Amino acid sequence: MEENAKRVEILVVEDEDNIAIALNYLLTREGYNQSRLATGAGAVEMIRTRKPDLVLLDVMLPEVSGYEICQSVRADPECADVRILMMTARGSAMERRKGLAMGADGFISKPFELKELREQVREILSLPRAALPATGSANA
Repeated sequence: MEENAKRVEILVVEDEDNIAIALNYLLTREGYNQSRLATGAGAVEMIRTRKPDLVLLDVMLPEVSGYEICQSVRADPECADVRILMMTARGSAMERRKGLAMGADGFISKPFELKELREQVREILSLPRAALPATGSANA
């Protein structure tokens, strides 16, 4: 009987079905509510509308890149509480720095171990909401 005051909402923005299936499996087992977009188009609007607790965001997406999505979300003060974990197959240190510089809360390289992803998700969800420098005041 899972009865949290509010279940965590996670939006997965991932174009590769096999990775999305693995994420679905993991997130479901962890008790999170989730939805998925398979393209970057419409991601920013969905994030603004739903304001998920966490976005698992692929870097290389059709139509709009994960970097562009992250930058747009971070530029919107209404989305200050949305946490972002970027995922990429190009896991160089430069890619990581770029993602974090654009406002991502975390960065994970594919392929990832499910245990590593689970730990990253928990760690990011434990961060204080609206901890971004661009944000004014927020309810803690």
